[in-house]
Amino acid sequence: MNHSAGKKLRQLLDQPGLITMPCCFDAFSAKLIAQAGFPLTFMSGFAVSAARLGLPDTGLISYGELVEQGRNICAAVDIPVIGDADTGYGNALNVRRTIRGYAAAGFACAMIEDQESPKRCGHTRGKSIVGRDEALNRIKAAVDERDAGSDLLIMARTDARHSHGMEEALWRCQAFADLGADIIFLEAPRSREEMEQFCKAIPGPKMANMVEQGDTPLLPPAELEQMGYKIAAYPLTLLSSAAHAMQQALAQLKQGKPVDAMLDFAELRQVVGFDDYNRQLANYDNPPKTD
Repeated sequence: MNHSAGKKLRQLLDQPGLITMPCCFDAFSAKLIAQAGFPLTFMSGFAVSAARLGLPDTGLISYGELVEQGRNICAAVDIPVIGDADTGYGNALNVRRTIRGYAAAGFACAMIEDQESPKRCGHTRGKSIVGRDEALNRIKAAVDERDAGSDLLIMARTDARHSHGMEEALWRCQAFADLGADIIFLEAPRSREEMEQFCKAIPGPKMANMVEQGDTPLLPPAELEQMGYKIAAYPLTLLSSAAHAMQQALAQLKQGKPVDAMLDFAELRQVVGFDDYNRQLANYDNPPKTD
């Protein structure tokens, strides 16, 4: 268990300024984020479902698949990783087991939400939320497991804005904060005014979800920081960019053309870690002598 991950995230949250957080979907994308100098990443459930299963984010991916993907991601980087833990995968005791599993995988934080299961991407239609009691029990169970020694932070998310409006969404955000959630996430506010209302009403660190062509205005980091957000997440930027680049490369290959926009082989080896591997292996070129 990585007992330093939660500590690193707490230290980041205590520092001034907004944290820009590109989201990853596998160990390779997480390494690219860390190598680019970002201090934090988030394992996006949408992106993992797409990359690992080739399926939409509609609750088809399981706890076991997500925690395994997270274990590989957390092992690949030294920066803290927040993990999408969906609805917690069952009742309050399932939620506690999920938090234990995410902590053991090396996550710094786990996000629990109040959608009904099977859940779906927060910026798509057709989602629904559980009642207040179940929503609060999920967060209470997650916080209880954190306080029992799982040593990771809890992000509490509500999707209530979509079906129940801002008043209910803000009630849930405040209740989650009162229960001890470390980071509050209101999914899919629909205007700058709603984002400001959320930031003014709710204490503690808050996350903005910047989905390109999503329901929430795509605001620059300086504006988000001024509003009162602590983290700006970009959940699909890398996945969308990678898909676009791969589609272009495939089109060029199909036309019999060389692919013109790609890393050269030396750069790719460097990103993956061949050079570091070879340096470490060189330490064993001369084995120690024994009597």
